[in-house]
Amino acid sequence: MGGPGGGADITFEFSGKNLDALKAATLELKQHLASFDGIADVNDTFAGGSDEIRLFIKPQAEALGLSLQTLATQVRNGFYGAEAQRIQRGDEEVKVMIRYPKEQRSSIGHLENMRIRNSQGDEIPFSEVADVEFAQGYGSIIRVDGNRSITVSAKADKGRINPQEVAMSIQKNFIPDLMQRYPSVDFRLEGASKEQGEAIVSLMQGFAFALFAIYALMAVPLKSYSQPFIIMSVIPFGLVGAIIGHLVLGHAVSVLSICGIIALTGVVVNDSLILVDFVNRARAEGHSLIESVVQSGKQRFRPIVLTSLTTFMGLMPIVFEKSLQAQLVIPMAISLAFGILFATVITLLLVPSLYIMLDDFKSLFRDKEVKNDSKHKLHHKSVVADS
Repeated sequence: MGGPGGGADITFEFSGKNLDALKAATLELKQHLASFDGIADVNDTFAGGSDEIRLFIKPQAEALGLSLQTLATQVRNGFYGAEAQRIQRGDEEVKVMIRYPKEQRSSIGHLENMRIRNSQGDEIPFSEVADVEFAQGYGSIIRVDGNRSITVSAKADKGRINPQEVAMSIQKNFIPDLMQRYPSVDFRLEGASKEQGEAIVSLMQGFAFALFAIYALMAVPLKSYSQPFIIMSVIPFGLVGAIIGHLVLGHAVSVLSICGIIALTGVVVNDSLILVDFVNRARAEGHSLIESVVQSGKQRFRPIVLTSLTTFMGLMPIVFEKSLQAQLVIPMAISLAFGILFATVITLLLVPSLYIMLDDFKSLFRDKEVKNDSKHKLHHKSVVADS
């Protein structure tokens, strides 16, 4: 899902001790990411350095009193130099370095021709005690919890693809197979992907609390445990309207869209609450159920529709604003505007129907209770008569 802030839209992190496996897993993920339409700038944090020479000591060298550290030290001293002394010249200090002449340091061939001195002072040809390998070094090594780490990141065109859906798809369909091929590699979400996931979890927890609070606030004045469910039945339809609004306008559902949907839940119940309260008052005045429901629809139709339309039209300037500053609030405005509009239509049809269904359901149980009471009384009378 999209959201505010800079940086990459999708970020994955691999870590492990085997750098070759890390590089291979990173390459496969980058290729898979690049296959999505709308994903661009796929990069990783692996920084290859300059070419380097790697030395490997031969087994027979150890019998001659040589170690890899001794070998590396002598090679370094011969080509880079060993500090012999320091000379003070005025305010400056001059290092005196001892190394091979320049003409003996100009090519790799001179390395193979050099002689290595063992602990007894004997000089041994380099080729007899060591092997040479040419490879690319590392510009930098990033570690996480003691393991080498490589981060893969990518940018997403939010008008064409939802970055959060891409991240979830890769986690579900691609990563498990990749981890089986590279068991030494660990995976986790990082960056914007991780932050958005945490934000969604936090918002869902807040959403659950908001629903409970709305239910409690309506159950107390209505003195009913069931009527708040009728009123809140329009909330899912407000969610549907918000999703439709994003599809119609071509906007991806973002974290800010979810914020708008949560705010929407407190708005769409207003019209339903007005209808249910009107029906309750009409029935308290002695009107029948059907008459009360019909009258509530007739008398509250105009204020409900006008209220929703004015709210919708008031949000339209924000929805169609093109400035950069407005881009953050547009997803919230879309959720509110289209959610209210869609929920209003559903409210006028669904809430009266559910109210009647609820009353029929309660009547069914009342009839059963009356029959049970009658049977109990008849049984009691028969027992008394027998006695």
